[in-house]
Amino acid sequence: MSATPTMKRAVPAARTTSRGVGAKNWVGGAFGWLWFLAVSLPIYYVVITSLKDQGAYFTSNPLSLPIPPNFTPYQEVLDNNIATYFFNSVWVTVGSVVPIVLFSFMASYAIVRGSGRFLRFTNGLFLMGLAIPIQATIIPIYLMITKMGLYDTLWAVILPSIAFGIPLSVLIMSNFLRDIPNELFESMRLDGLSNWQMMWRLALPLTMPAMVTVAIYNGLNVWNGFLFPLILTQSPDTRVMPLGLWAFQGEYQVNIPAVLAAVVLSTMPILLLYIVGRRQLLSGLTAGIGK
Repeated sequence: MSATPTMKRAVPAARTTSRGVGAKNWVGGAFGWLWFLAVSLPIYYVVITSLKDQGAYFTSNPLSLPIPPNFTPYQEVLDNNIATYFFNSVWVTVGSVVPIVLFSFMASYAIVRGSGRFLRFTNGLFLMGLAIPIQATIIPIYLMITKMGLYDTLWAVILPSIAFGIPLSVLIMSNFLRDIPNELFESMRLDGLSNWQMMWRLALPLTMPAMVTVAIYNGLNVWNGFLFPLILTQSPDTRVMPLGLWAFQGEYQVNIPAVLAAVVLSTMPILLLYIVGRRQLLSGLTAGIGK
């Protein structure tokens, strides 16, 4: 007889819980739309302004659509050697990101799956690299690059970018590799696979979200990097996109549509990279949240 009132009292609690779960967060949704408008409005302004000529820019409403769209600013950008800066940035980004991801993955696997004083020291060395700012090392890097005869080459930008991209990448991948159950490695060891084979056949596919996250993060940093190209390169043939935009803005500072057209072209590769790897990027960023 005592069980019936208990069950009756449990029903309203379950209903209250279901109502709480199904309730809509109007305040959060409103702030989300405000954030979306605050982010999309500058992007909208840059894109539509890049499709106007100078006369329409000074006389029309800043937020009005260009009818018809004018692609003359893009033609001016392409005629100003921007393609050379673009391919230099692509080469520097790919040449930096691929070694960063590869070396960081192998180092993370050795740190997580290995043991010994040397590996602990190596892990501490990588963590120490996170505390060293780039600005504090620019003079030693400049001296080393000049001694190696790499000044005013793209390798002068690639090598320091690799060195400063590895520490954080090792930290991210090490945390991701620690979440892989040890039973999977033991089962593959019983099948006769070596550590080298387990790294490529087991660890590599499972850490793909973390690798995509690291690749996009470092690709964004290298693509937008300004300090290393400014200090370690000089000639126009070795300029990358940030330096090219800087020089282009100084030359066409009155032609705002042309400057914004150059900005739009410089952001397209990173946008395409995000569109391709957005799902694995989100998986890598949210890994371990529910644990």
